[in-house]
This record gives sequence, structure tokens and C-alpha cells, in this order.
Amino acid sequence: MADPLLFNPRTYDPAHFDPETRRLLRATVDWFEERGKRKLIEDYRTRTWLADFLDFSAKEGLFATFLTPAAAAGDENQRWDTARIAALNEIFGFYGLDYWYAWQVTILGLGPVWQSDNEAARARAAELLGQGEVFAFGLSEKEHGADIYSTDMLLEPDGDGGFRATGSKYYIGNGNAAGLVSVFGRRTDVEGPDGYVFFAADSRHPAYHLVKNVVDSSKYVSEFRLENYPVAPEDILHTGRAAFDAALNTVNVGKFNLCTASIGICEHAMYEAVTHAHNRILYGRPVTAFPHVRRELADAYVRLVGMKMFSDRAVDYFRSAGPDDRRYLLFNPMTKMKVTTEGEKVIDLMWDVIAAKGFEKDTYFAQASSEIRGLPKLEGTVHVNLALILKFMGNHLLAPAEYPEVPTRLDAADDDFLFRQGPARGLGSVRFHDWRPAYDGYAHVPNVARFREQADALCEFVTTAAPDERQSRDLDLLLAVGQLFALVVHGQLILEQARLTALDEDVLDELFAVLVRDFSAHAVELHGKDSANEQQQRWALGAVRRPVVDEARSARVWARVEALSGAYEMAP
Repeated sequence: MADPLLFNPRTYDPAHFDPETRRLLRATVDWFEERGKRKLIEDYRTRTWLADFLDFSAKEGLFATFLTPAAAAGDENQRWDTARIAALNEIFGFYGLDYWYAWQVTILGLGPVWQSDNEAARARAAELLGQGEVFAFGLSEKEHGADIYSTDMLLEPDGDGGFRATGSKYYIGNGNAAGLVSVFGRRTDVEGPDGYVFFAADSRHPAYHLVKNVVDSSKYVSEFRLENYPVAPEDILHTGRAAFDAALNTVNVGKFNLCTASIGICEHAMYEAVTHAHNRILYGRPVTAFPHVRRELADAYVRLVGMKMFSDRAVDYFRSAGPDDRRYLLFNPMTKMKVTTEGEKVIDLMWDVIAAKGFEKDTYFAQASSEIRGLPKLEGTVHVNLALILKFMGNHLLAPAEYPEVPTRLDAADDDFLFRQGPARGLGSVRFHDWRPAYDGYAHVPNVARFREQADALCEFVTTAAPDERQSRDLDLLLAVGQLFALVVHGQLILEQARLTALDEDVLDELFAVLVRDFSAHAVELHGKDSANEQQQRWALGAVRRPVVDEARSARVWARVEALSGAYEMAP
């Protein structure tokens, strides 16, 4: 019997979606399954461009259906629906990050367009999507990275209301094939932020010069250069501060996709790892008979379940967001930072078990172990997102506000607020609902109760031992605090989703045993920081807890893991 908590192509039926969404998701799974594992791995190894995948997408209208907001839609099935976008992220991650990447950078490229008031550009984007084209997001540069304050893409006025653009962009996915590239630059005749411009370029234009693919991969992560590129008035997407906001708000939309891609990678790898370990005999016993192996695989399993619970619940807050409810601005960097780093831990735990098998060229695991590393490093590093999360800590832990309860959002609605987020500032004023009721609802679960002690201790730390003015400039110390806060938020949304889905409490208890250990480890790390004062050091050691051990519970969770052996294997 398939585990209902994990994606399994053999049994996948997204019945909670509308008929056309179900058809497209299932058709995507079937396309990959019919190609088979050998072709999947061969294309990955030989760095083959994804032409056949993009042909499939164009034929089915996949990108056009999922990535055209209702306001620009050509039929009733087109909308920007974060729930089904998340489902497709998971499928793409399950089969290979190269496929997901082409889709992800299309999402980023569309962000400035769908936020624009330029109706001609919006209509052009919708038409290109309908033709099966991909898009690109021309933001980062070789010398400046994503430091958009320092862009060297220069637009010189041409005297007719347009510009001539000259400059280079670096690390731009789909830059080899994009029908439309949203490019960020600045005017030469206007100083400061009022000079920013987002404009639409075409990778097929003679003034667009493709330099190279900067990575050794099927992903085409391009360097391109514009030389005196003509930018007509109808190509302008945003100017001034609105261009700056469009850049950050696009990243807000796009960075969420990393979490569900990470989940898909881990799920496929887990089927391979458990099947291999359970059927390999060492010293006369299956590898899975060894206690340390069971612990590592069980930890990987419950961490993966936690990733899914958190991400699914975060979708609800994205879809319910509005000018007066910007809680998603915390949960968004959490999905990018916390869920993707959990994915690395999941892969590492399984790799410790399967060892050399994880290097073999005919396994999905070999590419999973490489691809999982990239996701924490895209759309802002872990450190950048941790620093962002810290901005919300005081209000989240200590100053709750009243909000209507957010339901599960699987309805066929258009998430149009994502393209009218407004100015990218004011994070310190964002308020949150009380995090404690989520924990109170599971106070009877031993390790939830144990972790709640640690969460309460963190509130005491913020109130009595918070970093002083000097320490607030020590990012190394602050990031350790950020890890502790992230765990509390992670646990909160897991518990909210557990209640909504009636998650097995054995799995929940085992998962929170892991979170208790994680909190303790980060507290010890804080204790060892150079600038931690004596009060903070005492607090840190006082926050260390031992999880509640229950051998019968652990055995029941192990039985779920063991059942994954042979539950799925991709056809040759």
C-alpha cells in the first residue's frame, strides 16, 4: 500500500483539483514515466537541452495554463494558482531539477510582466506562453550578483521616448531560448532609484548576444550581453522605484517554488534508498536491521514529512494574503531557507546509509545528491533569508494580532495579490496570529510538549537576553538566534497542517523528537559564539532538552519507512 504522505507516480491522483488541472498533472507524470529512467539519467549526464520537454509543455499548454493570471487568460482554466503550481514543482523535482529550472525561471521572467500596467507587454507575454515559449529574468550581473543598486545595464535615451540598452547579465536561466527576458537596468540621464527600469527583451534579437552557459548542465544558465539594444516605449515594464519593487516582489513569488522542488527530489531519492538498503544483506542481515540505519532513515522520513506539512500550509497563507495580511513575507523565506536545508539533511541521512550506491551512474540518487545542494543557494542564500526572517521575530513571538483563521486553500482561485504586493518595505510592521494555539492543540504529544518548553524559552531569551546594540552588528551571532526562531515557526505550521490533515500522531511525535534535538544543537552553537555573553551562554545551555523516547512509537514509524521498500521504482 502506498504511503499517503509521499508522492508516488503509481498511485498519484490529484483529485482535490479541477479536472483540467488533474489532467495536466497526470499527463506530466505519464510523460516522464513513459520516457523512463534510462532516458532521464542519460539526458542529465549528457547535458541535453530540454527541447522534448518544452515541446510536450507547448503541446499540452502546460505553462500557459498554470502561469497565465486570470486577468490575462484566454480560457477558463488559466489562472495563477499557487496550490497547483506547488504540485507541479514537486513533480518536476521528483524527475529532475533541470525541468523544474526551466519552469522556475519562466516564473521569474513573468513576474515583472504580470506586475506591470503595460497592457501590450502583458498581451505579448500571454501570447508567447500560448505558443509554448519560456521566459527569463535578467537581474543578476557577473560583478554585482543580485545587488540591483549597482546594476551596469545602462539605458541611454534615444530621443523618441525609448532607449538604447547596453550591458551584460550573468546567471540568467533560459537566456538561450526565452521569447521574453525581463531585464533590469538604469537610465544614464537619471540619478538614484528614480532611474531604474525594467524592460522586455527578446533573446532572438540581433542586438542580444548569447555569450555562454555558465554551468555544466542541461540547465542553460546564461551570460548574455545587449549591445545598443533598442528599447521601445511599449517594452518598458516599470520605471523608478516601481522597478525596484518589482524585482523584490518577483523574487517573493519565485523563491517559494524551491521548497516543493526539494520535496520532490527527496521523495524519489527516498524510494531508491530504502529499497536498496532493505534488500541489501550484510553480515547475514538486511542493512535495515541495524539500529543506526533505522534511526537515520526514520529521521529522514519524518523530516521529509515535516517539509511537506510546512510547505502545504504556507500555500494557504500565500493564497490568502492581501494588503492587510502579509504574514506570507515570513513564511516565504522560511520555505526557501528552512525547507531546502531540511532537504539537504534528508539526502545526507539516506546517503550515510546507502554509501557508495549513491554515486552509481544508473541511480536517480546520484543526481539528487548534487541537485539538492543548489536549492538553498538560489533566490538568496540561506544567510540572507535567515537575516530576513529575524526582522519578524519580535512581532511573531511576543506581539500576536487577531486574524480570521486561514483555511486550506485548494480552491480554483487566481492569486492575483502576488502581482500587486506594493512597496517592498515595512517588514517590521507585519503582525502575526498567536503561534501558541497550534502547540496547545498537541500538548498531549510528548515531544511537541517538550519542544514547546524550548519555544517558550526562546521568548524568554528575546525578552531578557536579546543581543545588545554591539551584538546586533554580529551577523554570526544573529544567525544562530535566527535558526532557533525558524524552528519555532517551522513547528507551528507543521502543527497547523497536522490538525487540518489528521496527521498520524506517531509520525508527529517522532518528527518533534528530531526538532527538539535540532533546537538543542542550535542552542549549543549559540553558547559557543565568540560574542555570546554570560547570560546568553547560561540561557543556551538551559534550553537544551532531551527528546521523549518511546520505543513502541519509533517501531510504528519505522514500519511506515520499511513499507517504502519496493513501493516505487521508475521504469527503465
